[in-house]
Amino acid sequence: MIYVFDYSWLADYWDVLLSGLWVTVWLILVGATLGVSLGIACAWARALGPAWLKPIVAAYVELIRNTPFLIQLFFIFFGLPSLGVQMSELTAALLAMVINLGAYSCEIVRAGIQATPKGQFEAGWSLGMSRFETFRHVVLVPALQRIWPALSSQIVIVMLGSAVVSQIAAQDLSFAANFIQSRTFRAFETYIVATLIYLALAIALRQLLRGLGWALFPKRAVGR
Repeated sequence: MIYVFDYSWLADYWDVLLSGLWVTVWLILVGATLGVSLGIACAWARALGPAWLKPIVAAYVELIRNTPFLIQLFFIFFGLPSLGVQMSELTAALLAMVINLGAYSCEIVRAGIQATPKGQFEAGWSLGMSRFETFRHVVLVPALQRIWPALSSQIVIVMLGSAVVSQIAAQDLSFAANFIQSRTFRAFETYIVATLIYLALAIALRQLLRGLGWALFPKRAVGR
């Protein structure tokens, strides 16, 4: 039996793919911004924050890094309503991505902070800066500079992992692909197209982050 490829369905469903693509792009743009911000705040708390806050942040990081993203997503979307917390599919997907990326980026940023020479901290304190001001103005930028390639890779991983949000009916790219194949019964062609789009997204996101790294840290090559 010879399999005959048929992509004629694209003419009827390209708008569905574009709609799903936009949702995926929106999720990663907003989720990455909030997730990395959360990660930086948690890294500060673990490295330089008050003693009472460190174990709380450590527990959050260990919980998220040692449980599947899909379970975290299900807990937020199906579990929290039992406590009276209702949210849409898209909001639940975004929240899960932010929480997940926040935990992983926390450890990445913390590694950059711990690699900062002690003299830089002392230089900030000698200028009368508080611990937070020293972190913001003296420590953070060099730390991000050191770990930018690793952080960029983690953001790309989270973008690819976002495909599972279709399990709660968030209408992303994978949801669009599932919908199309259920209507056309052309699963092979549909998932080839979806795979190529995810591949293009990953490459484009990596290049965008590399360019952002060059813009933020022009004195050092980032993401080689």
